[in-house]
Amino acid sequence: MREDKYVQLARYSLESYIKTRKEASILEELPEDMLCNRAGVFVSLKKDGRLRGCIGTIAATTDNIAKEIMQNAISAAVNDPRFPAITEDELPQIVYSVDVLGEAEAIDSPSALDVTRYGVIVQKGNKRGLLLPNLEGVNTIAEQIAISKQKAGIGEHEKVQLYRFEVVRHI
Repeated sequence: MREDKYVQLARYSLESYIKTRKEASILEELPEDMLCNRAGVFVSLKKDGRLRGCIGTIAATTDNIAKEIMQNAISAAVNDPRFPAITEDELPQIVYSVDVLGEAEAIDSPSALDVTRYGVIVQKGNKRGLLLPNLEGVNTIAEQIAISKQKAGIGEHEKVQLYRFEVVRHI
């Protein structure tokens, strides 16, 4: 399967960093939307069909989507506390996906969610948890909310403000 420009940039950024321990320069031949637009981005890394790292930003933290991808690809590989850092030997086996997040909108009820279409953000005070849409093994809205609460350190029975968002997934 041929990777699109978003995934190619994530791979380039991560492989450059792992091999040189330096951040790569932004590529010149990127699509205009990657260079001119800002958005939150999640980069997910899998090896042998299993998650190997996933880091992202709910909203833009850099100048453009390209920089967001580059920063989060490296973070997913070396800063995800659930996994040891990815090694150079693993690089050929890593499968990438890049999710570009749309604007989050507050919702009044879980009934406004759809696990295949919308990601969810749960918030209580300064605790926030996010789960991307259409993830393998997450089949119900209740599971989506429960996982998001767990990620945020929010008790399963605590009331939260819910937000939903759509993504454009690049593989």
